[in-house]
Amino acid sequence: MTDAVTRAQEVLKEHRDSIDRLDAILVYTLAERFRHTQDVGRLKAEHDLPPSDSNREAKQIERLEELSADAGLDTEFAKKFLNFIIAEVIRHHEQHQS
Repeated sequence: MTDAVTRAQEVLKEHRDSIDRLDAILVYTLAERFRHTQDVGRLKAEHDLPPSDSNREAKQIERLEELSADAGLDTEFAKKFLNFIIAEVIRHHEQHQS
């Protein structure tokens, strides 16, 4: 192999190692987030509060749009991602209500 190909493989490995670390961070961060939202769901169920809060959801989407724009992340992707998470959280909260 040429030196250029060897170096490219080294750089590729470095990128993949970083991606693997970031994937782990994402998974653990999501797990922590869902632990909190599960607690929120139980609290809402105990106090007969609705499983969703459209005002908070709208504010969170707006906040995420700003954060994603600041971070250079596609804001449409970020909104889809947050909407997916919100839908999952609401589903969990509805389960607590049952």
